[in-house]
Amino acid sequence: MSKKLVIKVTAGADAPERCSQAFTVAAVAVASGVDVSLWLTGESAWFALPGRAAEFQLPHAAPLPDLIDSILAAGRVTLCTQCAARRDITEKDVIEGVRIAGAQVFVQEAMTDETQALVY
Repeated sequence: MSKKLVIKVTAGADAPERCSQAFTVAAVAVASGVDVSLWLTGESAWFALPGRAAEFQLPHAAPLPDLIDSILAAGRVTLCTQCAARRDITEKDVIEGVRIAGAQVFVQEAMTDETQALVY
């Protein structure tokens, strides 16, 4: 198993199963002691805002706010710079602990030794 995991989630309420899978894998990896960096891109960008994850519903899935809390407790959550800009989201708008960064940082993280990158 890789020591680091970078996950890019591109789906939100538009593809709820894919979205939930990304957050679930990230939370399970964090709980397993893996160094996790979760990237919110595309429609998942909205989940960087307070209260938005609570609106997400998927039967038989863990509540998204709980998954985000567990990821933030021991991992990193990053909102894509361009995705934030397209949605008029700024650093003052996001959940505490969520950072905004761009593709250069994503590539840096994904290319480090002993890192596995996944895209949902």
